[in-house]
Amino acid sequence: MKKILNKDPIVGQIVEIGKDLERVEADKPLIKRVTKDVENMPDREEMVAELKAKVESGEYNPTGDEIADAMIRRNIADHVR
Repeated sequence: MKKILNKDPIVGQIVEIGKDLERVEADKPLIKRVTKDVENMPDREEMVAELKAKVESGEYNPTGDEIADAMIRRNIADHVR
């Protein structure tokens, strides 16, 4: 019987499903933490609307260096959290 089961592809699939379920269980704390972090992220809609209004009115004209600097700083800040 074991020889038949070991050669049957469904057995391998069942084993893989079991491994996947173990991975899901192991990842639950990480999933919860990431979900909580995303829920706690500040909404940026207000900031975006403010900047959009400045751009459209011609009041916001950053240089390329200022844009690059802001992007790099934001990226670093996001990784520090």
